[in-house]
Amino acid sequence: MTAKETFDRLAAKFPQFPLGYLEGKDTAILVKGENLVGLAQHMRDDEEYDYCSSITGVDYPDRFEVVYHLYSTKKEGGPVILKVHAERENPMLPSVVSIWPTANWQEREVWDLMGIRFSGHPNLTRILMWEGFEGHPLRKDFPGSEDEYIFG
Repeated sequence: MTAKETFDRLAAKFPQFPLGYLEGKDTAILVKGENLVGLAQHMRDDEEYDYCSSITGVDYPDRFEVVYHLYSTKKEGGPVILKVHAERENPMLPSVVSIWPTANWQEREVWDLMGIRFSGHPNLTRILMWEGFEGHPLRKDFPGSEDEYIFG
């Protein structure tokens, strides 16, 4: 099943969710944060995307984006990519750990390095940086520049 076929089925199933379809090199389904958990639950239970292989954060000038790569171990086809935007000021999205346990450490990593909080996460603590570390080092507004060593 292609990502476009999955998108078409999701759009028909959830007309109340304003989904977007981003076609290109990495075809993706754009979902709003408030609809993420409901859509994720459906993706796992009804669409059989039972494996969340990666979650990563992207820092754009006007927003953050969290990208989810979902796979099915039960049916043929490549991944479905979900993208969710978060505001620059106080970025927060709901956690999907209850749906895909593999999201646990990945959400912690995105929080630690990008500063995007995941509400409902069972243990949203730093995973790479030490407790007490100031800031989130992969954000574009983190102090330092290419000719300045951040830790040196």
